[in-house]
Amino acid sequence: MTTRSIRITEELQAYVVAHGTPPDDVMRDLAAETYTVLPEFAEMQVALDQAAFLTLLAQMVGARQAVEVGTFTGLSALAIARGLVPGGRLTCFDISEDFTAMARRYWARAGVAERIELRIGPAADGLRALPADPHLDLAFIDADKTGYPVYWAELVPRMRPGGLIAVDNVLRGGRVLAPQDEGDRAIAAFNEAVVNDDRVDVVMLPLADGLTLARRR
Repeated sequence: MTTRSIRITEELQAYVVAHGTPPDDVMRDLAAETYTVLPEFAEMQVALDQAAFLTLLAQMVGARQAVEVGTFTGLSALAIARGLVPGGRLTCFDISEDFTAMARRYWARAGVAERIELRIGPAADGLRALPADPHLDLAFIDADKTGYPVYWAELVPRMRPGGLIAVDNVLRGGRVLAPQDEGDRAIAAFNEAVVNDDRVDVVMLPLADGLTLARRR
């Protein structure tokens, strides 16, 4: 079987980012503050090219009702909120008041705060409290890796036909091929479960640390 993949060098990655819609000052400042203030956690933040992709996904599906599991300092939520249709709403689940305080500041600066509802507490409980009917247009999972199967189980039935679920960090730096810790093993098992889930059509993209897209049938 032939492959069309190429190795992405730092220079080529910079070229890819430079040839997409550029981040504005709000996104650049949020990314920079996260790296400056929270350097030990900064890898939890989505890449700027991922943020642009999330905005595009929201626009493509005409997202009116969206959910995010794992918000951190708010870059991905900002990106999704910007792609919502007029009157659209994004519900975010996170457990940290400290990290999300930065998010709130930048959402307000970007003018999207009124589109976002942040719920602090265990995401599994928050998802179970959502309406059970298939009403969601877009969901993004980027939280504790061992919790992915639970979030998936709660979200898939709530996605409308044609709705999209995006799942981050599905490659674990390549370690899904040879898992080294609990998080690696959890994601490797999760990936197998997702590809065998007959409720969705799935593609895994080698974007950043791997992004799975699943479309509800």
